[in-house]
Amino acid sequence: MTDIERTRRPADMGVRRFGRWNARGTITLAERECRRFLSIWSQTVLGPLINAGLFLAVFAIAIGPTRGDVMGVPFVQFIAPGLLMMTVIQNAFANTSSSLLAAKVQGNIVDTLMPPLSPLELLAGYLAGGLARGALVAMVIGFVMVTVIGTGLAHPWWLLLFIVLGGAMMGALGLLAGIVANKFDQMSAITNFIITPLSFLSGTFYSIEALPPPLVSLSHLNPFFYLIDGARYGTLGTSDASPVLGALVSVGVTAALMAVGWRWLARGYRLKG
Repeated sequence: MTDIERTRRPADMGVRRFGRWNARGTITLAERECRRFLSIWSQTVLGPLINAGLFLAVFAIAIGPTRGDVMGVPFVQFIAPGLLMMTVIQNAFANTSSSLLAAKVQGNIVDTLMPPLSPLELLAGYLAGGLARGALVAMVIGFVMVTVIGTGLAHPWWLLLFIVLGGAMMGALGLLAGIVANKFDQMSAITNFIITPLSFLSGTFYSIEALPPPLVSLSHLNPFFYLIDGARYGTLGTSDASPVLGALVSVGVTAALMAVGWRWLARGYRLKG
């Protein structure tokens, strides 16, 4: 067998030549995801910030003056951390879900599947984009929260932890939604009937202590509740549930979603025609 024939053997074609981890490829994918949302920053960053500001302004004007303190803090300060985390949740989900779905609809998903990236590296690259977008809006809203509303930062490391967990959880969930959906109508249904209701019913605008006992139990089954509650603890130092419990639940849910995402990417589920 000649040297040329040896180089053309099928066994050699699948040899990985990038070591255990293709760092350059993963970073490139993450950079692409960041460039994608930054190129239309007026829609992906400015728009959510304006929505959060409008929510805060409406509640401050319509309810703030007449509503008493909630959990020992003014109502406007109470809802601010919830709005921050809700914005992180929605943006991290939107980034990964829209990226995958757009690639499928436009027929260029092959550009993502063909590069020498393992399923874990693909997962890491997509999640990095979702985390970056969520963290960006969180920084801007957090700055406004502290300087304008005067909420303070009771436990900044807890707040950072829940922002990272929220971005990772929703980035993974967005990845799964992008894999499942084949049309923008299907993605809209997932957003309207799953993501938005869970976001609004997670204690963003109220304390679950005010709910009847059956609804309190249901609220504890909502993983978004622990993200909102954790952000409130990190900002105000008060919460409905233990931040340790919230972190454990969030880590568990995030790990489960990432495991499913890795499995689907490895199988090419609903990605390979």
